[in-house]
This record gives sequence, structure tokens and C-alpha cells, in this order.
Amino acid sequence: MGGIYVNPWLLAAIIAVVVIAVVIKRMIGEPVNTRDLFVAPAILTGIGVLSLVKMTDLTGTDLTWVITGAALGAALGAFRGATVQLVDKGGVLWQRYTGRTFLAVIGTLAITAGFSILAVKMGMHENARPVQLSIGVSFLGESLIVGRRGMASGIPFAPSRTR
Repeated sequence: MGGIYVNPWLLAAIIAVVVIAVVIKRMIGEPVNTRDLFVAPAILTGIGVLSLVKMTDLTGTDLTWVITGAALGAALGAFRGATVQLVDKGGVLWQRYTGRTFLAVIGTLAITAGFSILAVKMGMHENARPVQLSIGVSFLGESLIVGRRGMASGIPFAPSRTR
């Protein structure tokens, strides 16, 4: 009995569009609500974990590097989250990426690339670290810090939009 097949290029394109849309919205500024903070990172992380579960040739070395990489990604996302501007706009919390946020992104990409090269040189299979997991945990780390900072500000979060 086969599972649902999703074309990896289609999945990559969808993820790229979602990430680009999130970044553009945050450059412009957007209200902070719990659903927007956590749903996309949770979905991407879940897809990444599911990809790992489906891998049949995963080794202990792979898992060690994947777990370490996920922790690093979450920490770098948290660092990036500390650079996001939070303001009161119309009585609710808004967030906006700043120049410092984009410097953090560049640094994060360089560190992550270096980590990936090291992991492969130390024995991790190149395909053992799903991109979705890396992006998901990074955005999750960012969201946790933005959420914590938002709660500490005392400014109410925006209500979730209804569809």
C-alpha cells in the first residue's frame, strides 16, 4: 500500500513561495497573532520530521547531526527573532523585519552552510537533513522569541483572521 506521492520540486516551490510571502509581509509589517506565528513553522517542521521518518538509510551519525542542526537552527532563529521590531499599531502588536534582521539572516545562512558542510565531511549523508526541517525549526525559534517578547510588551496580540 503506497502513500501519497508529492513531487519534491512542487513541494520545494510551494515552500519557497510561502517563505517569500512571509518575509515580504514581515518587511512591510504585519499584526502578530498566535496562529500566524506558529502554524507555518509547525507545518514545515512536521513535513521535515515526516521526511526523516520515511528515510530508510538514516544512520545514528545522521540523526546526531540532524538533531544538532535542528537545535542550531532554532537558536539562530531565536537570535533573528530578537532583531524583529515590535510596535503597538491600532492597539495590537505588529512586527516588522529590520536591517538587523536581514544581517542576522545573512549570518544565519553562512553559519548553517558551514555546519552542513562540516556535517557531511564528518559522515552525515547529504540527503539526511530535510530543508523543510531546517526552515521550520528556524522560523519556530524566531516565533518563540517574538511571541515571548510580544507577551512581555503587554501589547495585545492581534486576533486571528477568519476566513
